[in-house]
Amino acid sequence: MAGLIKREDIDEVRQRTDIKEVVDGYVTLKGAGLGSYKGLCPFHDERSPSFTVRPQVGRYHCFGCGEDGDVISFVQKLDHISFHEAVEKLAHRIGFELHYEDGGSGPNREDIGRRQRLLDAHKVADEFFRAQLLTPGAAEGRNFLYGRGFDRAAAEQFGVGYAPQGWDALLKHLRGRGYTDAELKLTGMFSEGGRGIYDRFRGRLIWPIRDIAGDTIGFGARKLYEDDQGPKYLNTPETALYKKSQVLYGIDLAKRNIAKDRQLVVVEGYTDVMACHLAGVPTAVATCGTAFATDHIKIARRLLSDDGTGGEVIFTFDGDAAGQKAALRAFEEDQRFVAQTFVAVEPTGADPCELRQSKGDSAVRDLISSRRPLFEFAIRATLKRHNLDTVEGRIAALRESAPVVAQIRDAGIRPAYARELAGWLGMPVEEVSRAVGAATKRAAQAASAGPGGGQGHVQGAGTGRGQGSGQSHGQGAGSGRGYVGPGPGVAPLPPSAVLPSYNRPDPRDPVAAMERQALEVVLQEPGMLEGETWQRFSDARFSTPAYLAIHEAIRATGLASTGDPVRWVEQLLQEVPEPLRPLVSELAVVPLPASTPEGAQRYCRDILARLFELQITRVKAEKMGQLQRLDASADPEEFQRLNRELMQLEMQRRSLRSDA
Repeated sequence: MAGLIKREDIDEVRQRTDIKEVVDGYVTLKGAGLGSYKGLCPFHDERSPSFTVRPQVGRYHCFGCGEDGDVISFVQKLDHISFHEAVEKLAHRIGFELHYEDGGSGPNREDIGRRQRLLDAHKVADEFFRAQLLTPGAAEGRNFLYGRGFDRAAAEQFGVGYAPQGWDALLKHLRGRGYTDAELKLTGMFSEGGRGIYDRFRGRLIWPIRDIAGDTIGFGARKLYEDDQGPKYLNTPETALYKKSQVLYGIDLAKRNIAKDRQLVVVEGYTDVMACHLAGVPTAVATCGTAFATDHIKIARRLLSDDGTGGEVIFTFDGDAAGQKAALRAFEEDQRFVAQTFVAVEPTGADPCELRQSKGDSAVRDLISSRRPLFEFAIRATLKRHNLDTVEGRIAALRESAPVVAQIRDAGIRPAYARELAGWLGMPVEEVSRAVGAATKRAAQAASAGPGGGQGHVQGAGTGRGQGSGQSHGQGAGSGRGYVGPGPGVAPLPPSAVLPSYNRPDPRDPVAAMERQALEVVLQEPGMLEGETWQRFSDARFSTPAYLAIHEAIRATGLASTGDPVRWVEQLLQEVPEPLRPLVSELAVVPLPASTPEGAQRYCRDILARLFELQITRVKAEKMGQLQRLDASADPEEFQRLNRELMQLEMQRRSLRSDA
């Protein structure tokens, strides 16, 4: 085994990597104040963005679930790899050569992480397939593409390739690149028989399936020849990289436009994605041989920033029974979205690829524009299952369709669709409205009786900036057992971070609020601690136990790294007691209330001035007490000394106010 990566190299990778750029590959981030960005947390399901990234200090923190860390831990957690592998991946990203404690050049082939080896093998295979599409043997594949309106430029844009006929073309190629059969078995690109492994994809057109970061993790293969006894489409089986329920084909190409346009179009196949993008609908993606389900929704919601401020998800389905069934499955998941959900079905049953072939690009755009609400489609599909010419059929249709109307989230739209349903059924509006109302009530009762129903919430007030209050969910919060309080408008630390030796700061205590704000400034703008300011801050007395411990850690860390906020925060995290690290991370990323660099500087100066003024006030009170207890006639020199010191303290206080 190769030695450990040198500490200074880890620090260099952390410092030189733009955490926002990395996080942007997984989460749609929006500006949230000067130097701060917010998005939906990739670590838990949420409707309001609480995941905050602050590039200046190189950290992220979720104010909803408490997840926090630096760019290395982010990659480690999201890609499910080791710390060692995450550092190597980021070093490769920025072109930085790592050095190891054993003096070597890093791990050899056997020591490289399994995931990275799999990714590398897929990259090599991707390049191989694309090169094969240009060979004489791939004429049938090129004809297939041309016949569906895709030229060479389109094939290159989507990375379409060709798997040669035969049993071992790819196998020989990857073996020649140094991959062992044991490694190749893990890729899903090979089948195994009595004589060993052989190519899984043979004589087929190939589409690379990539993750949101753009890494190829699997392949989809389309049958071309009549003598091919396999299915029409053959995908990579489940592997360590490829989980079909978590993959959306085209997401790497569509993610930027999805975030920009607040729109996600879900189609059914690889050629449909290509047709949509080429026709001017660059927000199209497709599932890979499975229904659009919970894990896909999590990806979509993060990209859409599905926070209740707009956005739409449009499903395109064939007009046949299978397409209707798929649409109704999608409707069952509708409640997981805040974005509006729609369905676009071409009356003739043509898919986007066929539509583009027969009627051109504009027809594809018109199909998406003709979308209608998914719940309307679901209601009409329900009615089609009943004979509305009979009383019995209409009653049965009402019983089945009323719960569908009851599922409409927008309470303002629901009555309107109850009236529409009455018209479609030919029944009195009052009767249909009663049925919908009863279904709505039953749904509400079922929801309140479900998991977590009736559990209380503990409120955590803000710290005096007028930014609202935080909420703590779960057991133990607010029980007075030393739980560190929340920041402004955020949830408190998770239960795992309960601090038995620190009292929870009283959010109504102005001193605790002042101390917290001062620590936010110092952690995010350590350059403010220059010269006399450092000495004043170092001498300051913090009274809130949790904040006192952080202040002591800052004093112990010293000024050596204040010119580099990333290194400053990292060193501080090593100094504070471990249970306080989430709080430090939170303080380091919470947005400061300023919209310009000048405003931020003024705010920081003002906060530190208020902290120092608070210290002066404390010292003045102590000396005033001494003065009052002193007999001036018995000790006139001491009386004069205390008076001089009080005068100097007052001058310092006025000077601070003047500067602020």
